[in-house]
Amino acid sequence: MNLLKTLATVSSMTLLSRILGFVRDFVIARSFGAGLLTDAFFVAFKLPNLLRRLFAEGAFSQAFVPVLGEYRNRRGSDETRLLVDRVASLLFLVVLAVTLLGMAAAPLLVYVSAPGFAGDPAKFALTVDLTRITFSYILFMSLVALAGGILNTWSRFAIPAFTPVLLNVSFILMALFATPYFEPPIMALGWAVFLGGALQLAFQIPSLRRIGMLPRFSANLQDEGVRRIFRLMAPAVLGVSVAQVSLLLNTIFASFLHTGSVSWLYYADRLMEFPAGLLGAALGTILLPSLTRCHAAEQHDEYSRLLDWGLRLTFLLAAPAALALALLAVPLITTLFHYGAFSASDVWHTRDALVAYSVGLLALILVKVLAPGFYARQNIRTPVRIAILTLVVTQVLNLLLIGWLEHAGLALAIGLAACLNATLLYRGLRQRGIYTPQPGWWVFYARLSLALVGMGVALGWVTGEAEEWLRWSLAERLLRLSVVVSFGAGIYFATLWLAGFRMRDFKRSSAE
Repeated sequence: MNLLKTLATVSSMTLLSRILGFVRDFVIARSFGAGLLTDAFFVAFKLPNLLRRLFAEGAFSQAFVPVLGEYRNRRGSDETRLLVDRVASLLFLVVLAVTLLGMAAAPLLVYVSAPGFAGDPAKFALTVDLTRITFSYILFMSLVALAGGILNTWSRFAIPAFTPVLLNVSFILMALFATPYFEPPIMALGWAVFLGGALQLAFQIPSLRRIGMLPRFSANLQDEGVRRIFRLMAPAVLGVSVAQVSLLLNTIFASFLHTGSVSWLYYADRLMEFPAGLLGAALGTILLPSLTRCHAAEQHDEYSRLLDWGLRLTFLLAAPAALALALLAVPLITTLFHYGAFSASDVWHTRDALVAYSVGLLALILVKVLAPGFYARQNIRTPVRIAILTLVVTQVLNLLLIGWLEHAGLALAIGLAACLNATLLYRGLRQRGIYTPQPGWWVFYARLSLALVGMGVALGWVTGEAEEWLRWSLAERLLRLSVVVSFGAGIYFATLWLAGFRMRDFKRSSAE
């Protein structure tokens, strides 16, 4: 299996999803702006979305895929099939109970996640109603994560990577055509979440059937593999998803700030997640099964080389993305969101948050590469200790920065804490002898730095004044942004080529 080709496939699917995600946010911003209605929806959606990332795509996937890969490589198809059946059955029962409990406890959940809303009864009640509708998302997405983990272990990466597209399609269609049938209209977005989750689950079922791994109900709490997976899940919640916990706590802080603060952070986070998902999620997705196979086969040198490959690709692609987000914050925000109810003030406030987020973008993506280095070996304790420390540091930084930078301080706290997280994960891998850097890193850094300087100068020269982007039409913004991005990317990759980088240097293969 050519990992670079696989990465390109997964990233292209993720790119499609992210593009539709921006269309989704464009439609939402144009229809609702940044105010009471969007604050209520984003808080309501944040909690089930957080649980989805914590338990479904985060802790569950990191615990399930290594054990599933071990079974497939060492125990044969019959035992592997039985493991899938029993894990799926127990997961369904547990998450169904969590979903029903969450719906019943919606008022308490809203009060805990956004206590500042309690001072506005109408805002609080709307958030509770939306939370009850959106909470079913965690049930659907837990099963989607199970299906995705199976398909990725069988090297069927494209289907799970495409699946998120369906949620964005659901949002776009409901926002454009269903809002007149709901009162208040924002309720249409709540039902879009429900519909999107159901579509994603249904889409993966045929692929599971084709590989003979469509789960059948077979609950058995005493199964050794099931017990191992669920023991690994508990600490993995913090180990993998500390950034998502920080985002939830940031919502609590932001709920006490000016109306719109939650929305400004949301729109900035959406822009930051574009490169984070395009590269970080894609690399993590393909590295975990590959590292698991190397660990099961006791190929320790290949394990280290895979990590080195992932780290170099991350620096090569994430560093320019972080720099571009900071330099092109206003052009990106105005082109995507500055229409209808989304005001110039919203642009500047969202810009502040995005620049702050960009400080930690590289580190956030590095965590996606470094954490699988532990989880593929079923080592949970080390990332958990690091995650707990990082979470504490994030909250200390929140308290220090919120009074000075307001909502942008909350974004900066996440970025700085991510740098700490990545540094400690890297040090842990080195100290345990799991990862040994391959030769040539200092030359790599020098060439990369030269390309970043060239790109930064180029972007600063062609971008123009920020205020001009507020006045231009959509067509002019799109044209100018396309030219600016293409020019900056061209300078960056041309400089890399002149410095000696070649695509063939990053080709890498892994056994099926």
